[in-house]
Parts: sequence; C-alpha cells; structure tokens
Amino acid sequence: MSIEYIKSFIARDMDIVDGVIREKLHSHVALIRQVSEYIINSGGKRLRPALVILSAGAFGYSGKFHYNLAAIIEFIHTATLLHDDVVDESQLRRNQETANALFGNAASVLVGDFLYSRAFQMMVEIDNMRVMQVLADATNTIAEGEVLQLLNCRDPNVTEESYLQVIRYKTAKLFEAASYLGAILGNVSDKEEEAMAVYGMHLGTAFQLIDDILDYSGNNNDIGKNLGDDLAEGKPTLPLIYAMKTGTQRQADIIRKAIEDGGQDGFQPILDIIQQTAALNYARNCAESEAKAAIAAIQFLPESENKKCLLDLADFAITRNY
Repeated sequence: MSIEYIKSFIARDMDIVDGVIREKLHSHVALIRQVSEYIINSGGKRLRPALVILSAGAFGYSGKFHYNLAAIIEFIHTATLLHDDVVDESQLRRNQETANALFGNAASVLVGDFLYSRAFQMMVEIDNMRVMQVLADATNTIAEGEVLQLLNCRDPNVTEESYLQVIRYKTAKLFEAASYLGAILGNVSDKEEEAMAVYGMHLGTAFQLIDDILDYSGNNNDIGKNLGDDLAEGKPTLPLIYAMKTGTQRQADIIRKAIEDGGQDGFQPILDIIQQTAALNYARNCAESEAKAAIAAIQFLPESENKKCLLDLADFAITRNY
C-alpha cells in the first residue's frame, strides 16, 4: 500500500478538514489571512491530521469532531513551523520561501501566536476536557522541546539520549497526540488509548530520524530545503553524534568545530566523515527500530483499511526520500 493509496483512502475526510482549516483561518486582519494561507497552502504531507482521521476510523468513530481535531493539530504544527523558521533563520521550506523570509520575523511569530490561540478556541468548542488536556499537554511539551533544541545548538557534547529527548518532545509529541485523540473519540479502553499514543510517539520519532538523515543524503528539490541546513544551524543530530563517537579523534574534532561554528563552509568534509563512519546506516537502523515499535503497538487493532493505512504510514516514515 503506497502513500498515494492512503491519501486517496482519506481524501474525502481530508477535503472536509481543509474546509475547516479555511473557515477557521478567517481573520479581519489581512496580514494574518495572508501569512496563514501562505503557509497552510504551501504543501506539506499533512500526516498529523491524517493520523487523527485514521485513528478515529480504526475505532469506528462516526461523528464529526475528528475533522476539527485534525484541523487543530495542523494549526499547532503550522504555528511551530512559523516559530521554528524564525529561530533557525531558515529561508526555504517545501521548496518555497519561508514565511519569515517573505513577510518578516515579526509577522511570522505573531501569526504563529494567532494559530495557537485559534487552535485553543477550537478546542473549547469541542467541549471535551480530556481532549483539552491532551492538546494542552502536547503544546506545552512541544514548547519545551523547542527550547531544549535551542540549548543544544552549537553544543558538540550533546548525547544521543539528549538528542532523542528533543525529538520526542518537539516532533513526536504531536504525532502522539494525534493518534491518542482518535482513540479518545473512539471511546475505547485506557489500554487502547495508551497503545495509540505509543504508536504515534514511535512513528514521530522515526519520521524525525529520517528527516535528519535526509539532511545529509537527500536531494534539495525532494526535501524542499537546502541540504546541510542542520549543520549550518549548528544542530548536533544523530549522524553527527554517532560519527563523533565512532570516528577518529581528528574526525571528531572536525565535526565538533563545524557544530560550534555553524555555516555551510565545512559541509563536504563532514559529509565524507559521515559516510566513512556509516553514521547514516546507524541512524536508519534506529529509525527502523522506532517504526517496528510503532507497528507492534497497534497489532491489537481489528483488521481494517484504517489499520492497514496506519501500519503503512510507519513504513512510509522510513522509506521516503522527502
């Protein structure tokens, strides 16, 4: 089953989600509309809202709240992108200029705040305290992850454990919340809810690990940003951490200096070291382990197209090239 099949399977549902997004993006402030529509309409995989739809469907949910929750998840994700691009001074995302490059940092930050607050308005409309708790906790954890990542920048002493903590907070937490919310709507047992949360956490971790691999092995057009951006920002991701740990002292020193200095000047020597130490193979093995854990977490689900899609999303997370 391909990602194209998954998209076609939930196409009708995602069209409804897109309608909710367009409706809730409305603001009397023109700049808010302009920036919001630019970032929302600039592409993206929409995996997180898809997880809400697929998870709810796997438990036979037949209401309409999952459309609103999927839109809320996308708003929270988009707000984090707006803020991240400002912090990272990114110029390119999804093969387009970032909002901060086009509209300025101030507009990006403030529109990100608007999307966060609009998401919480929508949560209140659903009037479910458990939903509120999951989303409030997730949003807070994501913010902690963003700060942790900021603290790790330009620090070559970051451990694999610290790196994984940032991933689980900053990226995997929203995947976890999306899967969890679908189970909550399905009115299932605590054990089943927890299993869906575990699935989302491992899926999100695998997804980010592959993103970090693609920054050293992808194609600029495929990944939609400049190759080597992580190194330019001084981010000590797993390929660098592993290469420093297993390479020679000279190789480790070269990587340490590149992390501390940032910039693109030393990218090719770093790429050579990563290849010589098989760091990408190690990181890919870690991603595959996370994907297997995600698959194992939902084996209890009854057979359905929704379950097949959830299983295949784990495969897509580690086989994609964008």
